[in-house]
Amino acid sequence: MNSLAPYAAHPAQSLGRHFDELPSETRNAFQRDRDRIIHSTAFRRLEYKTQVFVNHEGDLFRTRLTHSLEVAQMARGIARTLNLHEDLTEAIALAHDLGHTPFGHAGQDALNECMRDFGGFEHNLQSLRVVDQLELRYADFDGLNLTFEVREGILKHCAIKHAKLLGDVGQRFLDKTSPSLEAQLTNYADEIAYNNHDIDDGLRSGLITIEQLSKVELFAKNLAEVKSKYPALEQKRLIHETVRRMINTLVVDLCTHSAQNITQHQPQSIADIRKLPPLIGFSSEIAAQNLKLKQFLRKNLYQHYKVNRMSAKAARIVRELFAGFFENVGLLPNDFQVSAEIDKARAVADYIAGMTDRFAIREHRKLFTVEEYL
Repeated sequence: MNSLAPYAAHPAQSLGRHFDELPSETRNAFQRDRDRIIHSTAFRRLEYKTQVFVNHEGDLFRTRLTHSLEVAQMARGIARTLNLHEDLTEAIALAHDLGHTPFGHAGQDALNECMRDFGGFEHNLQSLRVVDQLELRYADFDGLNLTFEVREGILKHCAIKHAKLLGDVGQRFLDKTSPSLEAQLTNYADEIAYNNHDIDDGLRSGLITIEQLSKVELFAKNLAEVKSKYPALEQKRLIHETVRRMINTLVVDLCTHSAQNITQHQPQSIADIRKLPPLIGFSSEIAAQNLKLKQFLRKNLYQHYKVNRMSAKAARIVRELFAGFFENVGLLPNDFQVSAEIDKARAVADYIAGMTDRFAIREHRKLFTVEEYL
């Protein structure tokens, strides 16, 4: 790892864990957090949770696991360029989707609707809940007992009403201060990864076409460059070459513009970073192009009628599972029945949020398809 900038997060100066632990003899605090995340049950489940396409629709589409690995790779590279802490960015990246429901955003929206009268549901808060409470692996504490800096990065955004209940990690939303640069850049790496890889998956599925994307400046410019250099290139490689150039365009711009922001403000410590406005970001030109790309994907991929049909089915499964378990908590596994004695709605939400796509489908069949399970 390159020498850290003075304003980077330093594990030796971490704001600590909820429960004190002896330091590791072989790993810094952020490496230890990363390892705990990788070995968690919630992380393994990401293999069968989807981005856009439901898991059974094909083996080549991105899942939450492959997405998280791609974000981690991208975030480490950006951190290295800016002399920030790579292990911290990797830990945040690997943990950022641990609280996601089955069926992507359709599942999250449906579960939030079910929880409307019980505090709502938001996957960032649920990711924090997973690492703070729901993982049961250690004798001395619930959760993974991660450092403040990793937990701060997991909680990308938070409503004030929730921030007031979260203690240390929610305080910045009340004080309107900034998180570490490692947290800021991982948020951007997440956005770059899912936008560009959704293009790849969207083209593979046939839901969007190269012709449609050619009207989007960021895609068109890089596509033209590839065609000019490789005029006879087959479509599969043409798409890959174009997408990887798009990613490079965004990452290079992010690093360059962020470095300029840092130079302008001259922070000398992470304490300075917290007092400053966010310093990680795109140039105005690339930010505008990236916004156009996001708008295109929203209209042409995420709202495609075939995606809407699957999303409607997914939402119905989540709603019916919630209603069934809420009406009769005796249908829940034993440990969730215990939790339901304290907060029935939250226990049901925790159980559903932890499901993979295929497990949710199986649970729904077990509860509501009589003939198959007699």
